[in-house]
Amino acid sequence: MARSQFRMFKSAISGVEAVAADSSQSFARHTHEQFGIGLVSSGAQKSLSGRGMVEAGAGDIITVNPNEVHDGMPIGEGRSWRILYFDPEIVATDVSDITEGRRSAVEIAHPVLHDKTIAAQFEAAFALVVGTGEHRLQREEALLVLIAHVVSEAVANDAQAAPRAIRIAQEMIDCDPTAAISLSDLARASQLSRFQVLRGFAKATGLTPHAYLVQRRIHLARRLIAGGVALAEAALASGFADQSHMTRVFVRKYGISPRTYANAVA
Repeated sequence: MARSQFRMFKSAISGVEAVAADSSQSFARHTHEQFGIGLVSSGAQKSLSGRGMVEAGAGDIITVNPNEVHDGMPIGEGRSWRILYFDPEIVATDVSDITEGRRSAVEIAHPVLHDKTIAAQFEAAFALVVGTGEHRLQREEALLVLIAHVVSEAVANDAQAAPRAIRIAQEMIDCDPTAAISLSDLARASQLSRFQVLRGFAKATGLTPHAYLVQRRIHLARRLIAGGVALAEAALASGFADQSHMTRVFVRKYGISPRTYANAVA
């Protein structure tokens, strides 16, 4: 029987979330709104990333970009990892500092990094984020150093743009993920056939339009919950039929319940 234990820590920095996991579960394709930088503590896994299939083992740094489609499955009996999720605005500010204002947009180039120095930097940053006490300057320094090393090769690269017609379909969902949008609606907006939208969307994003819509809704729910909105209200406001539907998707995506998340960010 698959085990899946997730713990979300109280974070000392707004816009940064800290999670520890020990799991033998395989996770379906999904996305996060944030940048993720983590460290595999034990075991190993293989996963699809926006940069192909990759494998990571104990001591490896794992990364994910905002809205990058990925999955994850254990190699062997399971794996454990810790990860920091950064709101994009935090990374943009740090990249602007790193490049002296030349860049703010960035995509992390490598889904897996075999680098003991970065692993040590992650250990230090994670401990400071979940720790207590007055360590503000030390936390800022540790996170900036970590981000600088992880994005060092990415600051010169630009993400490949999706075809314009598919971007139109994405933007239609992004503008109001709570709306009841049909494939025909997306086809009309992008001036493609329904099949062209379905095929092009999956090729460009790794998700079908419906799967992408559900992802955007759960991202919205997470933001509402983080802002203090009651769970039942957050479910309806983000387009879910009810709280139980939102909870099922939330657990499948984040590994923890909405209530656990709400308590951690309160």
